[in-house]
Amino acid sequence: MSKPTNAQEKPSRSGQLFWPALIVIAILGVGALIATWLASDGGATYSGPTAEVRRGDLTISVTESGSLRNRDQEIVTNRVEGRTTILWIIEEGQFVEEGDLLVELDSSDLEDRLIEREISVQNAEADYIRAEQELKVTESRTQSEIAEAELALRFAILDRDKYLGDDGEYAQEKDRLQSNIRLAEEELNRAEQEFEDSRELHRRGFITPLEMERDRLAYERAQVDLRIAEGNLRLLEAYTHERQRQQLESDVVQARESLERTRMRAEADIVQARANYSARRQELQRQRQQLARLEQQIDMCTIYSPSAGMVVYETSANTGRRGSQEPLEAGQEVRERQELIYLPASQGMIAEISVHESSLDRIEVGMPARVTVDARPGRVYEGTVRRIAPMPDAQSIWLNPDLTVYNTHIEVDANDLRTGMSCRAEIVVDELEDVLYVPLQSVIRYDGRHYAYVLTPRGPQPRRVEIGLDNNRVVHVRSGLDEGEVVLLAPPLHERLEGEEPPADTPAGEGMPEPVQPETTTSLSADTSGAS
Repeated sequence: MSKPTNAQEKPSRSGQLFWPALIVIAILGVGALIATWLASDGGATYSGPTAEVRRGDLTISVTESGSLRNRDQEIVTNRVEGRTTILWIIEEGQFVEEGDLLVELDSSDLEDRLIEREISVQNAEADYIRAEQELKVTESRTQSEIAEAELALRFAILDRDKYLGDDGEYAQEKDRLQSNIRLAEEELNRAEQEFEDSRELHRRGFITPLEMERDRLAYERAQVDLRIAEGNLRLLEAYTHERQRQQLESDVVQARESLERTRMRAEADIVQARANYSARRQELQRQRQQLARLEQQIDMCTIYSPSAGMVVYETSANTGRRGSQEPLEAGQEVRERQELIYLPASQGMIAEISVHESSLDRIEVGMPARVTVDARPGRVYEGTVRRIAPMPDAQSIWLNPDLTVYNTHIEVDANDLRTGMSCRAEIVVDELEDVLYVPLQSVIRYDGRHYAYVLTPRGPQPRRVEIGLDNNRVVHVRSGLDEGEVVLLAPPLHERLEGEEPPADTPAGEGMPEPVQPETTTSLSADTSGAS
């Protein structure tokens, strides 16, 4: 009975080992099926546009359209003031020699103004001659008035000195009066003595009373004469002399002040006459200059060629840069300083383009450039950036305030091009060799960082990348992607990046991924050989 028991135990142990193994195998199979299903559902079934991460040479450049003009050229401008009308203009494309007639402008209005200006010049000449004669008359008159005032002063001084001098009239008059007093005193003494003698003789009876009375009257008369003589001296010293002295001193002062007034009045008259003369002379010069300028303006209405060359209208040469313009023709109005005709003086060309402000910090003078011309398909001309305008183009700002461009000149070595041809210039900013790059639209920016959605077996997954320069089509990838990986060209914008949280201060509804913007909004091109 023991053997059958052992035989029954063995089958029981093998069954116990079989079922656990079967369960493990089943679990592994189910896991494999699930993984296969996930892989097929996530990666293989994605049907959106994708692109492969590629490696190759990448050209970073700024490309703009423009027009060509000769590097060295004679510019014929309208130098007539204001606005005038073209009466005749030479046909475009003709070859001219120096001195050939190019343009005739309407000068009828200028000729009418010339006649009026000639009349104004004649009137100004008459006023000038009158002012010149008035100046001479004023100078002569004032000199005479000053000389007369000086003579009056000298006479006043002489009269004063003649009266108050040591031997002057006052001294002589005083001596005369004093002499009269002495004579009157002597006469009085003589008359008094005769009267005394007459009285004695009358007492003795030698003369008659009548004779004695005569001597008495003579004595009294002598007394009166002495008093009169003494009174005249007192009047002279107390009144006449002082009055005459003050009068003569006043005459000198008045004459001196009169001379000073005459001089000041003469100076003022001369200054006024000279100012009038100067004003008339300047007015005459101005009228003559205006006349000469009108004559010059009339001469400028006929424009001759300054050098030999082919005639190119300014409107044709700058059509690509300035847009549509009415071509030059007879009857068209032109303004002062407007450029009319270009006369090429050399074979060298300049490509004039307008660079957007967003690309300005990328380019600089001396950078190489490649120029293609619509009229020369398949040919590429080498050039060099020679000038970048320091200020934006005012005309483009006036036409579109939101567009700010800077005029840039590229020197092109070519002898088979003509002024006015349309061109496209590519300024080479950098040449990158053996670098990774992806289409620009496959990179998005989130929270100041750049991401790309990489296609994995689990589906599109965001990955942080570091980018460099772009050429508005593809962008240089410095790190974060490997060659051959596939990225989404239309990355989702409605999901948050896995494992990334928006900043704490991000408002509700913000912080979502957004496409990366190119570093320039201008039309750029790049050498993407091997990138397609």
